[in-house]
Amino acid sequence: MTTETIPAPRSSYAPPKKRRVNWEKWGWLYMRISGLFLVVLIFGHLFVNLASGAGVREIDFAFIAGKYATPFWIVWDTLLLWFALIHGANGMRTIVNDYAHRVVLRRVLLTAILVSTVVLLVLGTLVIYTFDPCPANAAAGTLPTFCPVK
Repeated sequence: MTTETIPAPRSSYAPPKKRRVNWEKWGWLYMRISGLFLVVLIFGHLFVNLASGAGVREIDFAFIAGKYATPFWIVWDTLLLWFALIHGANGMRTIVNDYAHRVVLRRVLLTAILVSTVVLLVLGTLVIYTFDPCPANAAAGTLPTFCPVK
């Protein structure tokens, strides 16, 4: 009879492998969660802009300036922008991964999607947060009627 020592449970002979992030799982999960948020955000946006009030005829510079006078609509439109752009970019990433078989082409397309998404997010967020209907040094004739004359 031989006496062998049994290794302790959960001990391994090889060094432990590093776990990598499962991007496909997180991308799949993001699409479902952001889709639910987008349904609420989009229908809220459409209702306020189109169904309530005078509809499309009411949307003009003053309408947007009035909306952006409150922090609620700034946050609403920011969430809509971010969720929609990232949702769309993630969908494009999935399509590229499915149909671009050459590694170099896939990397170029994924980089283009990433760069364009980041640029659009930055520019869109800047537009939302820096929108000023009454700029400080503008000529009085170019300002909307609701701006105080300085």
